Amino acid sequence: MRPSNDIITNLGRAKEFKILLSAINQAGLTQTFESGGPVTLFAPTDQAFEKLPKDRVDTLLKPNHATDLGYLISSHVIAGRVTVKDIAEKIKTHNGQAIFTTLAGSKLIARINGNRNIVLTDENGGESIISNFDIAQSNGVLHIVNAVLMPKLPGM
Repeated sequence: MRPSNDIITNLGRAKEFKILLSAINQAGLTQTFESGGPVTLFAPTDQAFEKLPKDRVDTLLKPNHATDLGYLISSHVIAGRVTVKDIAEKIKTHNGQAIFTTLAGSKLIARINGNRNIVLTDENGGESIISNFDIAQSNGVLHIVNAVLMPKLPGM
């Protein structure tokens, strides 16, 4: 990934984000991630998507579920360029956990676990660890996460 490229260009060049890139395209969010931003994307790898029940991913990728898919993808994005240092500082100053509101309006709770990893908890109690962080993009920053963050989706 090159810091001079936007998020879409970099995701397209990486082998481990094919499902995420497909989901972004299917949800009609490509222009959002090509725009000036800045945004912070918690990017689940293909391996993270494969942890979900196959029928859930297949359902979300159907054209008639573009709204739910857009909500899911937007629940992995926060406004601004937020580094791991910023997240850790907010956790420290807020008594061990920090709450972030995503572009979808869902909440992510960040905390540091016993192994000194930053763990994100979604609205359903699912947890995802930031496994690689502060990957600079021309329009934001990308953090790789090891699980898909699941907001409360209507009908899912």
